[in-house]
Amino acid sequence: MSAASLDPRIQAIRASIHGAGADRDQRGADLDEHAPGDAESAGLQAAVSLVLRAGDQLDFLLVKRATHERDPWSGQMALPGGRWELDDDGLLYTAQRETREETGVDLVSVGTPIGRLNDVTTASPRIPKLRIAAFAFAVPRETEATVASPELDSVHWVPIDLLRAPETASEVKIDYPGHRRRFPSYNVVGEHVWGLTHRILSGFLDLYE
Repeated sequence: MSAASLDPRIQAIRASIHGAGADRDQRGADLDEHAPGDAESAGLQAAVSLVLRAGDQLDFLLVKRATHERDPWSGQMALPGGRWELDDDGLLYTAQRETREETGVDLVSVGTPIGRLNDVTTASPRIPKLRIAAFAFAVPRETEATVASPELDSVHWVPIDLLRAPETASEVKIDYPGHRRRFPSYNVVGEHVWGLTHRILSGFLDLYE
């Protein structure tokens, strides 16, 4: 067990995830249950990483996606991750692979899985129908992240406690044909964190006391 995973805050998070029943089999079973084994339906599954860096404060890794007209999440703040591929050995592997490809953080060598959060699904007609698995990992305090993919614009380590600050709570307005909707967001590093990422982080904060 790594020194990072022995941090009392990480231990408490692990216990909360397991106690809430959110943790699941992180390898073969999740692939068998949620990821159909054919190329046509492979894109219906995705996985993201909530990477927790235990230093003087507990930080998590947030990325800003590059602007790209073919990316439905173009320019948004997100957790590192992406779609399951046929060669992936389960959704945990997908989360690890995508995090390495996007940020250079090798969760296989420096990360310790500490639990699986509840899945979320997309609901907007503007974006593909996806079921997204979110895995939490602990990494050492010296871990650094970089923009390792043209799919990203920037990477940020953000204190988890900042998400609880009253001044961080915000909302974002999104225009749809004929109407405008408001969504809750976290305003961090000068950007809105909303949508699926906000839902994942809000669910995590319900466990992290």
